[in-house]
Amino acid sequence: MTAYDANNIFAKILRGELPCYKVYENEHVLAFLDIMPRAPGHSLVIPKTPSRNIFDISPDDYAHVARGTHKIARAGMKAFKADGITVQQFNEAAGGQVVFHLHMHMMPRRDGIALLPPASRKEDPKVLEEHARLLISALAES
Repeated sequence: MTAYDANNIFAKILRGELPCYKVYENEHVLAFLDIMPRAPGHSLVIPKTPSRNIFDISPDDYAHVARGTHKIARAGMKAFKADGITVQQFNEAAGGQVVFHLHMHMMPRRDGIALLPPASRKEDPKVLEEHARLLISALAES
């Protein structure tokens, strides 16, 4: 398996070298909006430990990611008045992984509305700011 690349985009976000629309952070995970969302509120939850994917993260660190995703999913249901949530996690290129820092996708869903294709369009920054505000507000109420 290929080694972890400390210069991947999510590692740079964790180090503060690149900006993000942060919605949640604790000592173990960071959650932020996907700038090319497949649905309104599409968020990513990443571990702060350098982990390429599920194969090299410790079970304890993976549990922190799962707990963070659970928290963001509950907020996503509320903030976007969703009918459901899609959670996805990809491993290696053949499994669909594009950024090689473990991450979980949380996508609020509405009945009858399909997900946009992956990486199909960059969202307007004002829309992302509003979606981040909605998620942060829902998290504060939980």
